Amino acid sequence: MSNTPLKTSSLHADSLLAHGGGGYDAATGAVVPPIQTATTFARDEAYEPIVPGHIYSRDANSLYKQTENLIAALECGAESRLFASGMAAVAAIARIVKPGGTILAQSGIYWGTTHFLRKHCAHNDIALVESDASELQTFLDEMAVTQPDLVWLEVPSNPYLKVADIPKISENCKSVDALLAVDATAATPLILKPLTLGADFAMHSATKALNGHSDLLGGVVTARDAESDAWKFITEERQVAGAVLGSFETWLLLRGMRTLSLRVERMNQNTLALAEHLLQHPKIELVLFPGLPGHPHHALAKEMMTNGYGSLMSVLIKGGKEDALKVTGALKVFQRATSLGGTESLVEHRHTIEGDGSGVPENLLRLSIGIEHVSDLIADIDQALAEI
Repeated sequence: MSNTPLKTSSLHADSLLAHGGGGYDAATGAVVPPIQTATTFARDEAYEPIVPGHIYSRDANSLYKQTENLIAALECGAESRLFASGMAAVAAIARIVKPGGTILAQSGIYWGTTHFLRKHCAHNDIALVESDASELQTFLDEMAVTQPDLVWLEVPSNPYLKVADIPKISENCKSVDALLAVDATAATPLILKPLTLGADFAMHSATKALNGHSDLLGGVVTARDAESDAWKFITEERQVAGAVLGSFETWLLLRGMRTLSLRVERMNQNTLALAEHLLQHPKIELVLFPGLPGHPHHALAKEMMTNGYGSLMSVLIKGGKEDALKVTGALKVFQRATSLGGTESLVEHRHTIEGDGSGVPENLLRLSIGIEHVSDLIADIDQALAEI
């Protein structure tokens, strides 16, 4: 039995999240949804499903549906689908493009996405063009020349925190008959809603802030138009290829999302305060964060984003690789780990992760800001910078 639904249209996102997108469980009265572990569902004597649509758990899982409906409501989208990881969600969108087609991807984005697109396109005879989407006219010119089937953006970008103009790129996508997908993982749907700005698909690594507790892998894609051929392909791809999220992981995700609005509020406050502090620090060369008025894309970010600018930022340390690593080694509150969007603050020396030839500056540190008290974060990074 599915949970009693709430009237989502009448609720603020904060309230919808607090209730996990549903009411009490109609079968038991439980205020927390049960974990459905069954992989298959019974049929009656006439071999009709006892519960219509419940046949096999790749698609027919009430917990999936509740979580997907909640995310679709947050995104102002038509439908969402959960995937086993963020990269599985990326792959599902990329597979829309057939051999002989073209993908125009923003350069300088998450290295895992870039690496996958390069491998995928080379293996499947798909042309891949990479261009800096924050240089709007150059990107639009590239679009006019390449006539892509799919345009891939990441807003804000990781680790450079660049901001692409989604509405204007969307307009040009329509003129060349291209689909537009936006990875908004670093922003969350509470800050950036790509579908309302003209994107066809919004994608998130649910591993990050949606879950917020660094304890599951997951991904999600949300469509603006549930009747489009592209969305039908993605939903079928999810079902037949089997890249579904497990029931327990889905329950963890829904549980994490109940506090999403509170976490995002605190993380955004912390990030802005830390960015403003580091902007004045004598041992910081540059702060990359679109919430700062001096950021080259601040005005655009302010137009497209609400409730803050996200909890991801990067800084360039004055000095080289050894100085940057000395700072990371001295941090005590920030944990040295690769990810973002969790309750704990993380620091990453991105050059070490991507390696030589990546173009990532050796003095760049990527900071994912958590929900700790901001005074502890400031004190921690100040004492670490004092080591150089």
